[in-house]
Order: sequence, then structure tokens, then C-alpha cells
Amino acid sequence: MTIEIRNETTAVVDEREFVDLARFVFEAMHLHPATEMSILFVDEEAMEKLHVQWLDLPGPTDVMSFPMDELTPGSAENPTEEGLLGDVVLCPSVATKQAAEAGHSAVEEMLLLTVHSILHLLGYDHMEEDERTVMFDLQRKLLLTFLASRPER
Repeated sequence: MTIEIRNETTAVVDEREFVDLARFVFEAMHLHPATEMSILFVDEEAMEKLHVQWLDLPGPTDVMSFPMDELTPGSAENPTEEGLLGDVVLCPSVATKQAAEAGHSAVEEMLLLTVHSILHLLGYDHMEEDERTVMFDLQRKLLLTFLASRPER
């Protein structure tokens, strides 16, 4: 698995933690061991440009997902094919504001957003209520299992 991390902000990001999380989700979703993905941390100005360019929506957002090879989850017996999953673009300053409103840390918010985005890259969505239930239940399970399994930081 190749997970590339780039931090183009002044925010302090534990890159190892995000790589560990992505690897955990990749394994849980039975992705091919050679699957590739990137995570990019950007400031609000860069995120706003992407938000307008790709979704025609004003202002910065917390996270955006850019799928590449349209990979879908595999199974233990039949892992997904090798490929490029896509790109996750996170805005730490927006995530920090959301974290304060939700009552948890900025890191927890960014980890949640990372899981959320990986699921989007795998074809999950939350436009319909039944899709939302499936995606958010899986998102919660993956994040909580990851957090419970990691050594204290």
C-alpha cells in the first residue's frame, strides 16, 4: 500500500497516524496491497478554489474526495483489484472549527474526515437515508476500531 501525505499548511499533522489509519481502512475493506492513495492538507484559500472549481460551491469545505480508478470494497476471499484509489484533500482549519462545535479534538475530526473520504473513494455515499445509515455506521465502526487498536499517543 502506498499512502502519500503532503501538508501544505502550517498545521501540525502527525503524518504517521494518517498513514496508519488509511492502511487500517484499506485492510478492513480488503483492498489490494498495492493500492495507492494520497492525502493532501491545504489551507482555506486552496480548499475554496477546489470547492468552487469542482462543486461550484462558495467558501472552503472540510474535505473533498477525488476518486481515480473507481475501486470498490473487496472481501477476504476476493480483494479488490490493484489500482489508484484517489486523493483526499483536507482543510485542517475548517476541521478545527468543526471539532470545536462537535466537542472533540481537531485530530479526531480529521481522522473522521479521512475515513469518510476513503469511503467516498470506494463508492459509498450519503445522499439517500439508507445510504447514509450504511456509510455512517461503517465510518463509525472503522474509526472507533482504529482508535481502540492504536497505541496511546
